[in-house]
Amino acid sequence: MTRKSTVGWVALLALLASPLAAEVVFEDPTGDDHGPGGYVYPTDAVYGAGSFDLVKFKFDGDSKKAKVEVTVNTNLGDPWGMDVGFSTQMAFIFIDNAPGGFTEAPPGLNVQFAEGSEWDKLIILSPQQRARVLQEVEAKMGGMLDAVIVPSRTRGNGRVISGSVKGLGGEGDPSTWGFQVVMQSNEGFPADGDLMTRRVNEFEGQHRFGGGNDYMCDPHVMDLLGDQAAQLSYECTADGEAAKMATLTMQKAGS
Repeated sequence: MTRKSTVGWVALLALLASPLAAEVVFEDPTGDDHGPGGYVYPTDAVYGAGSFDLVKFKFDGDSKKAKVEVTVNTNLGDPWGMDVGFSTQMAFIFIDNAPGGFTEAPPGLNVQFAEGSEWDKLIILSPQQRARVLQEVEAKMGGMLDAVIVPSRTRGNGRVISGSVKGLGGEGDPSTWGFQVVMQSNEGFPADGDLMTRRVNEFEGQHRFGGGNDYMCDPHVMDLLGDQAAQLSYECTADGEAAKMATLTMQKAGS
């Protein structure tokens, strides 16, 4: 075999060994940032209309490295001086890219994932310093800890929150993976064991969403991908226990 043909075979083998890359895009309806149907924003002016209205999600990359983008329905602002281009939002990006996974969600969301929609990796886009986010993850995610990825740098620009990550792992072409994006609010002083999530109460307050329940039986989610009403449907008992927990499903491109 000549040197030229050897180089060609090496290049071919390297190409075949490379992870498959894809650009995956999901569009979401505008004006549905009200959780199961009746949630309302906190009263403080920093929570501007459309701040938690997810309108687009894009994944661009492969199992080794990728960029993720979450687009909301208003221009981002930095009223709390986080210095990354946004303040009030936080997005959880769940990825199903391997057999098995978790049906349990991060504490404070009050949701679960359906069987067959288990998640394997979770990317957290937060305006808080990475060290603080990792500290919270280590303290509160328990057995799910190793599945969480926090970008080294998360940025907001215009209406887009983005971050780049490495080491997603998984199998196959990312266009065949399942995705779910949950819109929450950055909470600097989370309650109890909540993973930096802002709670939803029966009545809205200066920094509390309203339209839910004062107990922990309602989903603390303002918007997500897919059939929102069906996934966020929940029931509470008279004493505030979850009679029916909101159950999320993974979304796949083209389905």
